[in-house]
Amino acid sequence: MSPHPVTTPSDRPGASGANRGRGALAPGLLFLGGAALLTLLVRPDVVNPPFQGMDDRWLHWMGGPHEGLYAAVAAALDWFGGPLGAVVPLALLVLLLVRRRWVSAAFLLGVYLGANMLVVQGLKQLVDRPRPADPLVRVDHGSFPSGHVASAALLVVVVGALLVPAARRRAWWLGGAVFTLAMMWSRTWLHAHWLSDTVAGAAAGTGAGLLAWWLCGPALARERERVHDRRGAAVDSPDPVPPADRPQHARR
Repeated sequence: MSPHPVTTPSDRPGASGANRGRGALAPGLLFLGGAALLTLLVRPDVVNPPFQGMDDRWLHWMGGPHEGLYAAVAAALDWFGGPLGAVVPLALLVLLLVRRRWVSAAFLLGVYLGANMLVVQGLKQLVDRPRPADPLVRVDHGSFPSGHVASAALLVVVVGALLVPAARRRAWWLGGAVFTLAMMWSRTWLHAHWLSDTVAGAAAGTGAGLLAWWLCGPALARERERVHDRRGAAVDSPDPVPPADRPQHARR
């Protein structure tokens, strides 16, 4: 009987990753479809879209006073989605390169840049919706969709796909949803976005991440298997000559 357990294809770490990647297609298209639908509703009349009354009501609820703990949390989330937001993906990229996970590093870089530059910035240029009056933080042009929220949702999906074990992903998705909702609250509490902007940002970031995961899932699974096999070989390879049996000149 072999001292090492037999690993079946379904037990390999890449198998569950591949299955999860294949399952990302339907929700990815659903989220991107939601972002596209909101775009079609906003673009004909960016000043007064069909749900502007809801946006106005929510912005009224996000009124002052803007101070204390809420202000500190909102400011921290603003920084995380702004300058600090680039530090986290770069740190993850370095980690993947150090671990020699070249496919995962390329996936992270390509998805993060592609989703933000093509999807988010493309929609901003296409819609060019005015922001709420008197935002409490510095903002650029184009309120729709929220780039902060899109980046937060995209980061949740990418980290979940690359670094979170399949057995722990349910808890990760739950925590990621709370984090994305907190970012949505922050952007509206700071009067930087309308509520519908943040909904579109969450849908666009999540959908782009899931669709990219589905496209690259097989390659990521193969890389995960290679890393697993390489580590297993390093652990299981015995010393060919026990130290006690080595010649004296080899031990000097």
